[in-house]
Amino acid sequence: MEWTGARYADGPVARVQTWVAAPPSRVWEFVSDVERMPDLSDELQSVRWVAPSTCAELGARFVGSSRHEALGEWSTTSRVVEFEPPRVFAWEVEGPDADPSATWRFTVEPDGGGTSLSQEVRMGPGRSGLSQAIERMPEKEQKIVFVRMREFEANMTRTLAAVKELAEGSDA
Repeated sequence: MEWTGARYADGPVARVQTWVAAPPSRVWEFVSDVERMPDLSDELQSVRWVAPSTCAELGARFVGSSRHEALGEWSTTSRVVEFEPPRVFAWEVEGPDADPSATWRFTVEPDGGGTSLSQEVRMGPGRSGLSQAIERMPEKEQKIVFVRMREFEANMTRTLAAVKELAEGSDA
């Protein structure tokens, strides 16, 4: 990720992509299973569906608990805002106000006998834990945003690598 000088209010986006030697339906099994995501992520520790939701579908809600060395531990509630099997799965992290604190998206597309898989996150426009750090050090806002976006990029790269390994596995 290159320096952009983005501020939180700019809604910065981090995006990663990989190619998977498996059909989109196989890749979809993994990216649409949020309860499996803690096994594929360094930061996300657990996920549970919020009743009456029990699986991914439009409008379903889930609670994710995360841990970060510098930011501590926290839980957020997310709502599925796009669900188009086997192509798009996206959710908004509910912020303390009406706006989401982040929007996450997996995109799965057929590509050359396999699958193009991407994951992206858009920060804001609602407040998040990062907002507090920016308020404490407003002169460092661009650096804070840049460092967090790089962390997101690195974490998503590891997540996609794990999905790729599972989807291409010998039991595929």
